[in-house]
Amino acid sequence: MFDLLKKPEPGVKRGKETWFGKIANIFNRDAFGDEVWEELEELLVSADVGVETTSKLLSEVKQRVKTDRLSEISQIREALKEEMISLLSIPRRANPIPEQSGESPYIILVVGVNGSGKTTSIAKLAYGFTSQGKRVILAAADTFRAAAIEQLNHWGGKVDAEVIAHQPGGDPGAVAYDAVQAGYSRHAQAVIIDTAGRLHTKFNLLEELKKIKRVVAKHDASAPHQVLLVMDATTGQNGLAQAKHFTEAVDVTGIFLAKLDGTARGGIIFAICDQLNIPISYIGTGEKLQDMAPFDAEVFVNAIFS
Repeated sequence: MFDLLKKPEPGVKRGKETWFGKIANIFNRDAFGDEVWEELEELLVSADVGVETTSKLLSEVKQRVKTDRLSEISQIREALKEEMISLLSIPRRANPIPEQSGESPYIILVVGVNGSGKTTSIAKLAYGFTSQGKRVILAAADTFRAAAIEQLNHWGGKVDAEVIAHQPGGDPGAVAYDAVQAGYSRHAQAVIIDTAGRLHTKFNLLEELKKIKRVVAKHDASAPHQVLLVMDATTGQNGLAQAKHFTEAVDVTGIFLAKLDGTARGGIIFAICDQLNIPISYIGTGEKLQDMAPFDAEVFVNAIFS
């Protein structure tokens, strides 16, 4: 997708010592009895996989152990890996970012609560395009915070992307409309729209997001081509409720899991896929613009156990 974005082993290796290292080490035992199963369950729950998803995951593994008569610890380990990969392998609901643009720009609507790493994640997405010589327009549609507009302007300068912005307190839909229109007239390959993460009430926020989505569709009935929800990996299970609200409002097509470094337990990935049935599209593993990768379930799980 993006040539410069490598597979996510580095971020996983930084984090696994603090969140999944113990889970990988549990398979170094000489035997795998009831006590080890209980310990594995506790470790998964504490890694933010969650009680419901952990129960489902281990039930599948135990069934395979019974049905396939798995007795070797290495076999149980492989069964767990395969079930983890299966859980994370949700088909993408959005069109992949095109290698070569056509006449119209690829439009990405980015949503998420304030503090989730949304603006930085937008900068990383933009950098993925501009570093390949593609033209990107950023829409500062979070007009409810003057600091949000300033922050996006800052990152736009860093990644060589044009920013379309109005005055603080302006109409977010108008900003999105102007940005998409600029994308067409200036032959941009991508338009990435930032949005507010908090208004006076949750109802106002979600209605505003719905409006932005309708406005974007006026230019192209298939737009936005992706609706990415940025989630902070450190928020754990609390992020699931947020994700449900955003999904109900704007039909999220993928998750950008930010801040997945050594401070995050990371198991929330499994809960998201299990309970929301939304694919993980990207992971952010650090503060640099390059610290991002398209999510690959097999690579991710293998890195945990490597």
